[in-house]
Amino acid sequence: MKNSASAPRQNVVSRRALLQGAVAGAAAAMALPVIGRGAAPEPYRARNGRINHSVVPWCFRPMTLEELCAAAVRLGLKSVELVTPDKFPLLKQHGLTCALTGSHGFAKGFAHVEEHAECLKSLTERIDATAAAGFKSVITFSGFRRGLSDEVGMKNMVDGLKKIAGHAENKGVTVCLEMLNSRVTTEMKGHPDYFCDDMDRSVEVCRRVGSGHVKVLFDIYHVQIMHGDVISRIKQYKDWIGHYHTAGVPGRNEIDESQEINYRPILQVIAETGYRGYVGHEFIPLRDKVTSLSEAVRICDV
Repeated sequence: MKNSASAPRQNVVSRRALLQGAVAGAAAAMALPVIGRGAAPEPYRARNGRINHSVVPWCFRPMTLEELCAAAVRLGLKSVELVTPDKFPLLKQHGLTCALTGSHGFAKGFAHVEEHAECLKSLTERIDATAAAGFKSVITFSGFRRGLSDEVGMKNMVDGLKKIAGHAENKGVTVCLEMLNSRVTTEMKGHPDYFCDDMDRSVEVCRRVGSGHVKVLFDIYHVQIMHGDVISRIKQYKDWIGHYHTAGVPGRNEIDESQEINYRPILQVIAETGYRGYVGHEFIPLRDKVTSLSEAVRICDV
């Protein structure tokens, strides 16, 4: 009788002890610091090797080029691009390449015959300096339409680029013609009246030039604004793409979930096409610049 009567009491005591222990444990856990809560995440470093990451300096100002180079190295980027040849030694000090050298600006280009001489002079100098440094690509532009018909503008573009194609081939440098959007009116986010505001037209210019060293710069931000259908166009024009740029739409800001482009599958397709060039991050950060660049590298490191 004694043993049978004490069993329920023992169960009650046991349950009470367990509950008290659980409450005490929870209180102790709440008192302990939570690792990582409120702390800045560790920067992501490129590690998969399928995408060669680069970054464009102008949109990361007021960071100095020295600061951006240091950040690029820390995040595993291989290039800081769209700089002039006088900055090449600084890049090399950090073990970086210049994936795409700057040349004449976008306000002038090959759509107008009267601008050919200036553009050809600039491109020749930059191709020579780029080749001497062991780098591989130089940017070029169409300039603005200013009343030109498609037919006349295309002819002028082809005639002008043919004059530089042979020199680019001899130097082993690719000239990349950038398509820009003409819809957005905000400065440096869109370029109203730009002649090569259409990917089909831009690729057709390169086809007519007929050189493997004259290709398009496929800026995903600009293509999304003008066309959409980004993945299909990448697959369609993969053989004519010499370089890529990223930025979020709308706004040209971070490429995270705050905007409409799903970048990771786009980069997956780029890798699957066999592309071995560079992807330059050209977005304007709204938050901490290095943190945003780290996030972009993580998203695109497929």
